[in-house]
Amino acid sequence: MDHETIARAMAAIAASDEDVARALEQLGPPPPRQRPVGFETFLATIVSQQLATQAAQAILGRVQALMGEPTPRGLLGVEDEALRAAGLSLRKIEYAKGLARAVDEGRFDIAALETMSDDEAIGAITALRGFGRWSAEIYLMFSQQRPDLFPADDLALRVALGRLKGLESRPTPQQARVLVEPWSPWRSVGSLFLWHYYRGAPA
Repeated sequence: MDHETIARAMAAIAASDEDVARALEQLGPPPPRQRPVGFETFLATIVSQQLATQAAQAILGRVQALMGEPTPRGLLGVEDEALRAAGLSLRKIEYAKGLARAVDEGRFDIAALETMSDDEAIGAITALRGFGRWSAEIYLMFSQQRPDLFPADDLALRVALGRLKGLESRPTPQQARVLVEPWSPWRSVGSLFLWHYYRGAPA
């Protein structure tokens, strides 16, 4: 989604939500966010779980250097001990090699996600060990640029939504999904705006 699409989507959301309209006037629209499609992004998702961005990038760089080629077979050819020395935990090694085997054996077809509905694609991704709903939604939002997803398990999103709506406490994931239903079919853009708001709005 480019700047023009985001601006158009934000205007539509603001027309249906006075709280968004006020915040949009204060902060302006959020910038686009995009990640590549494919195996490397899924691998990066596993590596980055529960790590600060800088640490995750350092470990990912070491893993990529060991792989030689950025493919499932490239990863499968690396010994577990070498991946452990690069900084991956035993569980992340299990998840990463499980992903690589699923792609290599055709059990997980990344290209086929393009033709699936949001729910079907989320189901296909979360069938992999190590990938929850949040990881699936983030991939579909940022790599495939799907317009109408809301990763309600994201803590920052719910904190921002609670502030935006003047709630006494942050909403639960279920409550958050209900609150943003009027933003459809642009809930992904609404999510971008909430992250934008989280970073830029007064507490």
